[in-house]
Amino acid sequence: MTKAGWEPDETMQLKVPASLNPDETMQLRTVDPGASRSTDHSSGNASDTSDTGRARRRRKAPRATLPSRLRAATGPRLAPLLARVAPYARRLRPQYPRPGRTGWRRWVPSWRQWLGATLTFAGLTTVFLGAAYAATDIPENLNSYATQQDNVYFWSDGTPMARTGWVRRQDMPLKDIPEDVRWAVLAAENASFYSDPGISFSGLTRALWRTVGEGDTQGGSTITQQYVKNVYLNQDRSVGRKFTEAMLALKLDNGMSKDDILEGYLNTSWFGRGTYGIQRASQAYYGKDVGELDVSEAAFLASLLKGAGLYDPNVNKANHARAVERWSWILDRMVDLGKLSKAERAKYRTFPEPLKQTPVYDTGKQSDYLVELAAQYAKKAAHLSDKQFDLGGYQIYTTFDRKRETALTDAVAKARKQARKDGKAAAKTVHYGAASVATDGRILAVYGGPDHRTQGYNESNATTVPAGSAFQPFVYAAALEHGVHKTRDGATTEVTPQTLYDGDDGVPVMTPEGPYWDRSGKKVAARNDGGKSYGQISLSRALALSVNTPFMQLGMDTGLDTVRRTAQAAGLLSSSFGPQVPALSTGSATPSAIRMASGYATFAAAGTHVEPYSVARITRNGSKVALSKPASRRAVRGTVAAEVQTALKDAFRTAHPGVARSADVAGKAGTTQDDTAAWYVGTADAVSTAVVTYRIDLTKSLEPLPLNGIAGTATDSVPYDIWSGALGLG
Repeated sequence: MTKAGWEPDETMQLKVPASLNPDETMQLRTVDPGASRSTDHSSGNASDTSDTGRARRRRKAPRATLPSRLRAATGPRLAPLLARVAPYARRLRPQYPRPGRTGWRRWVPSWRQWLGATLTFAGLTTVFLGAAYAATDIPENLNSYATQQDNVYFWSDGTPMARTGWVRRQDMPLKDIPEDVRWAVLAAENASFYSDPGISFSGLTRALWRTVGEGDTQGGSTITQQYVKNVYLNQDRSVGRKFTEAMLALKLDNGMSKDDILEGYLNTSWFGRGTYGIQRASQAYYGKDVGELDVSEAAFLASLLKGAGLYDPNVNKANHARAVERWSWILDRMVDLGKLSKAERAKYRTFPEPLKQTPVYDTGKQSDYLVELAAQYAKKAAHLSDKQFDLGGYQIYTTFDRKRETALTDAVAKARKQARKDGKAAAKTVHYGAASVATDGRILAVYGGPDHRTQGYNESNATTVPAGSAFQPFVYAAALEHGVHKTRDGATTEVTPQTLYDGDDGVPVMTPEGPYWDRSGKKVAARNDGGKSYGQISLSRALALSVNTPFMQLGMDTGLDTVRRTAQAAGLLSSSFGPQVPALSTGSATPSAIRMASGYATFAAAGTHVEPYSVARITRNGSKVALSKPASRRAVRGTVAAEVQTALKDAFRTAHPGVARSADVAGKAGTTQDDTAAWYVGTADAVSTAVVTYRIDLTKSLEPLPLNGIAGTATDSVPYDIWSGALGLG
């Protein structure tokens, strides 16, 4: 069927029947004219012919052209459109190396190729950045250093007392940061902040060039980017981190207001001297709050954002020179931006030297005991979890009086020094607990121990030793309030201060049915200090002289349960009471110094008890935190409280007749029958103070040890010396 002159492998195309789709073709391969003659050759050429035939049968037909395939795929409707576009598409198809060129010109792309490559790159880049932006989510969890703040405690006069927390930072609302301070930072770091999209393309280019070209990174970040780095990313310097930073900055800029971003940036940036945020920086460098800064001081703080280690002028002379230059430039920049007038700029020609040293808080020793008490109360009264409180940002204004705290601490230190000077072996294990509580419940001062860093055991709040005869006022108050029962079912008998009881030593304790027997089968008898007997004695006189026997029997007559309830109503905790046995009336309960002071304060407050508290108010970053009010209740009638207070005044005058102002002071000593504790508790000027001395070897146990004279004598009492020294009574 082939014609002479046709080349092998050329094909003839025959149109298919109309029943098939248009443009589909059938291909017939031409046959080599010599192929038919090859059959006449000898068998020696047969294998060559067979190999050639198989090779030809394996050859594939050429693929259909792209327009043909597109027309087949899209159908007849788009065929006219494709016919029009096809010539232009063929022109865009790169022909490379370029035909019609010779030498090196064959390899130089045409302008069309350059344009196509550029548009392709731009398109792919746009798609990539768009996909990256869409896939970028703002993290829900911030860096720990971006959220954690410190807690600051203040004395009752508003001066700082202590600071706790790993990070020195306090958030400040933007409204509390002066506008001059804001613009000093913007002038230094990002003047176009309010108009840029959150990133700086030129800055990114410089950073990438430095990173790729020289293996280092450079700044150029906007405030939004820096804020993203502060709160979401680490400080790693890499191209990947820079790209993530840019994506987050774009997303954040679209989702947050500029003011919110600026506020976050000012509160999370590092300013050196261990501080994060503009508030702590202001306090560290100038000893004032950020709201008190002038524009000159603000300009210096803004210079620290470029690198606190390079611009703190107190480090070295080079730092000082850099700081002055940067400070001056920032002020001039503010003038250029119209945020500072030239006349005002002229006022600031002298560099505002910062403090040589950062103001430090008194930590350790007594302040840590105060912080411990205040933190416990703050979390309870403000209903804060440990996690919430530990995140920080709280300003805790305590009730602690600096002067009273100093006086109490000095008085205890004097007693401790004297004990060591006397060379007594017991001085090594002696402990002093003390607390002053106002009649309105405020804890004004405590002595918790020699140093919280070496002894975390808080002696002012410890419930370790019995109250002894210092418990007598609570028995007296219960009897005056509720009366006594001489018989099991008999009527209540009223008790007055003149009611007489047996004050002899060794008097058996009686019940309506007869003597009280303990579980060992022995009669229980009351004992007086020194075995002294007083005969029939009025209750008020017995309290003044601290006679034990009348009060042990008075407690039985009143009812031990009634005595206990009265003591608890006055301020003692239920957990400090043991079994309800006759010894309860002689002070077997183990209240803390704070609770004993609170209980005596109830009598001075006309019978109204207010739960002791150590925190007056709390704020968090300037906003008030709600506190539960301390509980207040009527413990005893006012007349009863007045009678108890009168008896305590008599007790003080009897024991210390020569003390000035004795008419305004009420108090009494307390001793225990086993000589394990010595107390002095009393009130003056609407403040109740309790002091206890005892011995415990903390290296072995919490079991009280005999005092062995370390607390002095009845006429020379160490607890009284501490008490009077703290109150300035001499």
